[in-house]
Amino acid sequence: MHIGFGYDVHALGRGRELVLGGVRIPYPYGLIGHSDADVLSHAVMDAILGAARKGDIGELFPDDDPRYAGADSIELLRSVRALVPGDLDLDCVVVCQQPKLAPYRKAMRERLAEALGMPLQAVGIKATTSEKLGFTGRGEGIAAYAVCLLKNPETRI
Repeated sequence: MHIGFGYDVHALGRGRELVLGGVRIPYPYGLIGHSDADVLSHAVMDAILGAARKGDIGELFPDDDPRYAGADSIELLRSVRALVPGDLDLDCVVVCQQPKLAPYRKAMRERLAEALGMPLQAVGIKATTSEKLGFTGRGEGIAAYAVCLLKNPETRI
């Protein structure tokens, strides 16, 4: 088995949709980035790539490549999964003061599980605030962390 860790952060701004784990969440602000800036999907991609020892999403989908402008991160996640054979198990944390994510967690789990071709019970998602501390606490951005356990990886170390 291999383990991988992923982290991503994006600033919040007006004029963008908020997308987390492939789910559109009603909120006056969205995440700013080259793609749809889905921090949860990005952290998951990096965790999977890390477990497979295949680099990171910046190498696969550079933010200066116009092909990925406005890209749907769930589609990028499907591309990552196609590169990584084996069984996956994920656990994730999204850090933001607002909006409250509890009503959307199940939908996010379902979207990630479907995109990765894995059972729902193999995807864990938690949400937390940062108690009004730091950039997430001030509502300036959202961060996400993910760990991936990869069983039967193609790459042996």
